[in-house]
Amino acid sequence: MSTTTLAAPRRRVDYKKFLANNGALVGLVVLCLALFIATPDFLTGQNLLNIGIQVSTVAVLAFGMTFVIVAGGIDLSVGAVAALAAMVSSWLFVAAGLPGWLTLLGGLATGLLAGMVNGLANAYGKLPSFIATLAMLSVARGLTLVISDGRPIKTAPEVSFLGGNLGPVPMPIVVLLLSAIVASFVLNRTVIGRSMYAVGGNAEAARLSGLPVKRILVTVFALAGLFAALAGLLLAGRLDSAQPQAAAGYELDAIAAVVIGGASLSGGLGKISGTFVGALVLVVIRNGLNLLNVTSFWQQVVIGLVIALAVGVDVLRRKTRNS
Repeated sequence: MSTTTLAAPRRRVDYKKFLANNGALVGLVVLCLALFIATPDFLTGQNLLNIGIQVSTVAVLAFGMTFVIVAGGIDLSVGAVAALAAMVSSWLFVAAGLPGWLTLLGGLATGLLAGMVNGLANAYGKLPSFIATLAMLSVARGLTLVISDGRPIKTAPEVSFLGGNLGPVPMPIVVLLLSAIVASFVLNRTVIGRSMYAVGGNAEAARLSGLPVKRILVTVFALAGLFAALAGLLLAGRLDSAQPQAAAGYELDAIAAVVIGGASLSGGLGKISGTFVGALVLVVIRNGLNLLNVTSFWQQVVIGLVIALAVGVDVLRRKTRNS
């Protein structure tokens, strides 16, 4: 009697699904290969370290933005809050004479407070997050100029240490990795993180299911402010001073990094690892254009097109999901 064996069915690879979930990573790999071919300076150790240092500020800022976008909001104030937090920290050191470690905490507290004000205005004041954070952008940038009188202020040694090295590793990269771990844990392993997805997916359904939607929104914006403050302190540490116009326009980079990383501007979708890849895409593009001697004017054009493309992909993704 002959026996026949049934071949195991081949598992089909869903390339469309793979690209939908990992499009940013694939794009980053292709971008790196193109730049490696275009310029031999791209994959040098020093340049890769520069990329790591440059991406630290954008990525930390974008981690906080991820919380807001996942919860269905937007935060236009993170760049200004970053500058204000760094300026308050430096003012506390130079003018108030506080110890360096206390000025560091003061900067973080400034970002946390600004974020809480955004959250209260949005959740309890019923202001759309766009309007609430646009107002905070103006207030925070104005306060930064008032405190500094338009001039840079020297940072405390503890803040400057954030821009230095820990052995052979730049401190901005260390802070970036620690921030990514903390942000990922909050988003994926805590009740508040899971609640963000619920609120972003359908705020009314989340409310009816018993979730404290208003408190969640305040927490989300407070976290965004805290991460913005950390990003501002990182930037001040690298410059060894708090600059009045620091982080100007960084809110657009943060939003773009989150969307490039696969988050949806309609809320309910996003992840920290994707945001990190999205931030890398932006920084690698800028770094590569610098190596290719492309002027900063054209760099703005390219980054603008990348942001438009990312939002367009998000719109197509939502249409596909809803169809």
